[in-house]
Amino acid sequence: MIITSLRSKIRIVFAITLLLLGILFISSIKYDRAIMEEHTQKQERAISHYLYSYYLKYGKIDEAYLDAQNVSLITDKGMVVQIERFFKEKNKFKRYAVDTYHLKRIIIINNDRFKLILENKNKAKFPLKRALVFSIVFLLIILLYLWIMKSLKPLAELKGKIQTFSQGNLDIDCKSDKEDEIAEVANEFDHAVTMIRELLHSRQLFLRAIMHELKTPIGKGRLVSEMLNDDKSKARLHSIFERLNLLIDEFAKIEQITSKNFDLTIKPYKMSDLLEASIDMLMIENPKRLITTEIQKDHSVNVDFELFTLVIKNLLDNGIKYSTDKHIIVIISEDKIEIRNNAEALKEPLENYFKPFHTSKKGLGLGLYIVKSILDIHNMELSYAHEDGENIFTIR
Repeated sequence: MIITSLRSKIRIVFAITLLLLGILFISSIKYDRAIMEEHTQKQERAISHYLYSYYLKYGKIDEAYLDAQNVSLITDKGMVVQIERFFKEKNKFKRYAVDTYHLKRIIIINNDRFKLILENKNKAKFPLKRALVFSIVFLLIILLYLWIMKSLKPLAELKGKIQTFSQGNLDIDCKSDKEDEIAEVANEFDHAVTMIRELLHSRQLFLRAIMHELKTPIGKGRLVSEMLNDDKSKARLHSIFERLNLLIDEFAKIEQITSKNFDLTIKPYKMSDLLEASIDMLMIENPKRLITTEIQKDHSVNVDFELFTLVIKNLLDNGIKYSTDKHIIVIISEDKIEIRNNAEALKEPLENYFKPFHTSKKGLGLGLYIVKSILDIHNMELSYAHEDGENIFTIR
């Protein structure tokens, strides 16, 4: 498993550091004990040689010397028997032997002159100073770890604000009064958010101003058209102005979609009803002449009515525009809707047409960009195929 998280890497580094510190402490304790054991063994052999030499010279054991060496002579017969049995069972009852019996270090000296059982009361002292040094270092490492993790806390907060920003919420504040690198990144991001917020706000004001200015002449044009005596011309102008008004509304929706400044109203709708509403949005006379509908199995989908009808309307409009016979077939089946038309195959992969302002001879190149943006919001897919001279666009 590859570790990519910065926090995980820091935890691993400190965990390894503490582990190595613990190993070093234990190794130093073992080393001290090994040195102490070697020193004790030399001391005990020196005691044995001294006692033997002293006995040869004076014919007795120098007990004052033993006391000075913190070594006591075991004289209790019961204890002596038990110790001898213990050494014999371990096959250590020899001229000279050392072992631990009941947490006591026992020395047996059994030569041709005397037999002694001694207890060495010298014990290794606990390395208090070393333990204190290691404890202080351990505590400093823990405090350093906590300090670094606390320093990374603003990074987690910044991540949360970036996620909020990516979801379309521009009302975030990332300013930091600290002086570290994370604060610098947070302040730069806050500056970028402020610039983007101002840019989007100015763009919205610009588009709204344009749409408002366009609606005024359209409204005047409709009033003027009412004064015409020719009903046919009047109806045609009404249709043109209505179409212009609808285009302005669509541009407003496009602005909302691209800036993610909208609230979805998700409800279940029958696909046939969505298709009928989309055909009405085309505002064409005698739509049955241009659109053939086949409902194999109607089904319901949870969508935003206005946005999803805009998707189908754009696909229908493109289908009619680019067909060789100005006719399309719409098929509604169990879990999809297909728009078919007789036309040449797309010259580029479908993904290229999802880009805004894609090169187009008959429009702005925004149709499929809008379709893709809205379908992404609804977690739906648009696929394309060319079979038997037909372009087939499918929404699943």
